Amino acid sequence: MRLCLSSGLMDVLIHLFVGLHIIGIAALLGGFFTQMKAMGRGEARFVPAMLHGALTMLVTGAILVGLNQADDHHVNTVKIGVKLALLVVILGLVYVKRDDEKVDKSLFGLVGLLTTANIFIAVLWT
Repeated sequence: MRLCLSSGLMDVLIHLFVGLHIIGIAALLGGFFTQMKAMGRGEARFVPAMLHGALTMLVTGAILVGLNQADDHHVNTVKIGVKLALLVVILGLVYVKRDDEKVDKSLFGLVGLLTTANIFIAVLWT
């Protein structure tokens, strides 16, 4: 069922939310990168940008799925499910440990790895 919006407007909305989704992942990965030196010293922490970036990705990703389905675009639900599962793990770790002064290196590194994996899944899984 097609949403009652013109094709041009729907395209603009989809592109707007893709941009916001990219901003979310930039905040999450950027927050990770700013803490890499501290991670080497065992002093890394999850900065607020990482939590806000992950939440932005979750909200914009859900909206993108809805907009694409409403516009009769094929949505690869398996790919979306895998990306969502990774994001839920990332979000859970960052949320639970957000107030800790120091986060274990391996846990912090896992968030960076899962974030990077999520990016490559988005780009390479067609």
